[in-house]
Amino acid sequence: MVTDNGVGAGGGSGQAGGNGSCEPELSDSLKTFGAVLKALREEARLTQEQFAPLVRYSVAHIAKIEQGKRFPPRDLLERSEKVLGAVAGRVLRAAARSLTRKAGLASWFRQWAGIEEESISLYAYECTVIPGLLQPEPYIRALFDRRLPPLSEEQFEQQVMARLERQRLLTERPNSTFSFIIEQALLDRRLGGESVTHALLSSLLDVGRLRNVEIQIMPRVQEDHSGFEGPLYLAETAENRWVGYVEAHDCSMLVTDTKAASAMLQRYGKMRSQALSHHATASLLEQMRGAL
Repeated sequence: MVTDNGVGAGGGSGQAGGNGSCEPELSDSLKTFGAVLKALREEARLTQEQFAPLVRYSVAHIAKIEQGKRFPPRDLLERSEKVLGAVAGRVLRAAARSLTRKAGLASWFRQWAGIEEESISLYAYECTVIPGLLQPEPYIRALFDRRLPPLSEEQFEQQVMARLERQRLLTERPNSTFSFIIEQALLDRRLGGESVTHALLSSLLDVGRLRNVEIQIMPRVQEDHSGFEGPLYLAETAENRWVGYVEAHDCSMLVTDTKAASAMLQRYGKMRSQALSHHATASLLEQMRGAL
């Protein structure tokens, strides 16, 4: 486990908490690796738009690596060598050996953020806070306003902007499937007051209309409930491998063990059958918004 931060899933996972953002702090080694990759790519006369599909990553992901904002995935070196050549591969491996992480960075969440961006399916169950990908700006600000220890004004705005930026996944990846199960109690709580809750309900209704997004509410009273072990996030990679992510109190863990991820997937599948249907959820959200 490590300190997360978070644009969290709960932000990604974008949970409510986190001391920083899902982007790593810019270190000299990260910036150097990014600059080397960019130089080699340009030497091969490839644009980011041309290079990204050849190494099977999104253009946005490659851009962040070249900017020194994202640790390069392990398989990027091998894929880049096939595209750029053996000499370029040796140069990249040498640059990768110098990569360092600053103390306190959320290495687990950075890995999850990268997986999330490339996933073909993303599932989330939340009983503590609305998932980060579904949080409208008023709700995000209400969360970070209550963050302890308090954030500086600069940190506050960085967190808000980073979380809003991450939500572009929902519209920029129309072929990816997003499924969310949220506890009704999170809506009943009215965090931030009626105006924030109204904005949240309206946002959930709008996002729920996207063809690749399914939102389900778990009723307050549900005798058969498989979510008692807490929040969970699951992503299906392009290789059809499932990876899990859990987060709580500024700590997080990436779940790569096949059996553990399978168990999480079984629990999530059971909860989908226990929660309200997508259409019943939309009706309940409409009723709750009208009652404010």
